[in-house]
Amino acid sequence: MASSALEVVTAVAKGGPRRVGHWIRGAAVVDAPAYYKVRNPANDDVVAEVADGDASTVDEAIRAAQEAYPAWRDKPVEARAKILRRWYDLVVQRSDALGRLISLENGKPLGEAVAEVRYGASFIEWFSEEARRAYGDVIPTGNEGDRRAIVLRQPLGVCAAITPWNFPNAMLTRKVAPALAAGNTMVARPSELTPLSALALAELATEAGVPAGVFNVVSGSRASVFGDAFANSCTVRMLSFTGSTRVGRLLLAQCAPSVKRTEMELGGLAPLIVFDDADVEVALNGLWSAKMRNSGQTCISPNRIYVQSGVYDTVVERLAARARRARVGPGLESGTEVGPLIHAAAVDKVERHVQDCVQRGAQVLAGGKRMPELGDNFYAPTVLRDVPHDALVAREETFGPVIAVMRFETEDEVVRLANDTEYGLSSYAFTRDLGRAFRMAQQLEAGIVGVNEGVVSNAAMPFGGVKQSGHGREGSKYGLDSYTNLKYVLMRY
Repeated sequence: MASSALEVVTAVAKGGPRRVGHWIRGAAVVDAPAYYKVRNPANDDVVAEVADGDASTVDEAIRAAQEAYPAWRDKPVEARAKILRRWYDLVVQRSDALGRLISLENGKPLGEAVAEVRYGASFIEWFSEEARRAYGDVIPTGNEGDRRAIVLRQPLGVCAAITPWNFPNAMLTRKVAPALAAGNTMVARPSELTPLSALALAELATEAGVPAGVFNVVSGSRASVFGDAFANSCTVRMLSFTGSTRVGRLLLAQCAPSVKRTEMELGGLAPLIVFDDADVEVALNGLWSAKMRNSGQTCISPNRIYVQSGVYDTVVERLAARARRARVGPGLESGTEVGPLIHAAAVDKVERHVQDCVQRGAQVLAGGKRMPELGDNFYAPTVLRDVPHDALVAREETFGPVIAVMRFETEDEVVRLANDTEYGLSSYAFTRDLGRAFRMAQQLEAGIVGVNEGVVSNAAMPFGGVKQSGHGREGSKYGLDSYTNLKYVLMRY
């Protein structure tokens, strides 16, 4: 018998049945023909068996969203806002259980997981309020005697979202909350590795009063099936995707024939710069927070660490000492600071990047090895010094707990190095020189720049990249733009 995603935490503790269905038309679909296993990265235990959808599942969810759209679109904005606020309240009330669910399917430390739930909830809260401020415009026509020009904001219709495994709660609320606030309906496909958080959010949305069919979640082990179905559907008017640049390009090409609106939050290769005049303590704390959150598996995690010569030795030595002290373990184990990577392939990539650095002359100061005594998916927090600028870490996302430190001499040099990439999601700079801080903000080619700050995500701020890191912005007052059409009306009277 299928259980709800919200019951999985209790079921795991009791060792009971843990089958979870899709969420379509406000209810679990429990008669799926096939299920697949979701495993805990810390120990490879089966957390739950989840319905394994196909193209027909997606079509059914899209039909449900299409049927629900007119009534949700026409519901007064105040009513939509109140429902979203109730959803926010329920998520906050269940944050501990939702956090444990994240830790079970994703592996991150429980404290981080609960923090993610609260961060994800902040998008629901923000857009429950921002829905009321989806203003249009009245534009002077030059002939106001008998004419008025009005610009209206209107919802798009059925929207689709594809979300990743690294933030299975927050990456979904960042898309669903603005979509629903604007009057759209949504079909979401979470990563096959972490579907339970999304399904739990959908259950809570229904409990909060989101009408059946307005928010649907379909799960499945074959990612391309869902991408193809969303992209090729003429009913789906917008696709929001968070994931790799490679897959984003494929989806953009597939969406072109239907001229579908897209929002793409793609790969990053963030530089983090520490200048000689930086407050070293602030820089170290900011770097560690930015890099080691979720074991380095974040799209805005700094991959390339540039430290100016005057403080280079101090910074690398203190980083190494901190890495050696870090407590690595299962996410649900008390005191864990760094959890497992998501799967063995992720560990393989981290190992390949570290070996490449060493082969090119870098020195391992801490870590640099797997931790099989903990499990197959654990890799020690690693600090490398004297990393050359042509290493793989300077060209590919590592997505792991590796701090690769490179040396630079001048401001002009480091700006050139930082911008020497096809990606442009986030950048970081640490300096006490106010003029330099403003120059970094202006010159670094990224959608997000943190100056003397390593934690840059906030529901009130626009999140998104430039270059091959995507387009569109999530969160903030700009977050509704992707989910609304502008209609110009010229009235003569």
